[in-house]
Amino acid sequence: MSIIKRPILTEKSQDLQKGGQYVFEVASKTNKIEIAKEIKKMYGVEVTAVNTLRQFGKKKSRSTRTKVTSGVTSTFKKAIVTIAKGEVIDFYDGI
Repeated sequence: MSIIKRPILTEKSQDLQKGGQYVFEVASKTNKIEIAKEIKKMYGVEVTAVNTLRQFGKKKSRSTRTKVTSGVTSTFKKAIVTIAKGEVIDFYDGI
């Protein structure tokens, strides 16, 4: 299983990229040191800081003709990675 699952590309994460910070969804059991090593190996950039947080699942419900169905979204871990000044990660390079 990979440590880095996917980059998170939202409006807020796009604003963070201007300051050299990138947001990734990571495996829930990984630590900051493992995340920094994996980012350096994958993208070839120097990592200066890693901040992590767990995004807890939210309750969701929807109505159908006969009943109301409810459930919970998944809990996942996010990492906000700060890279060295002047370096860039290009997610759209291979497209």
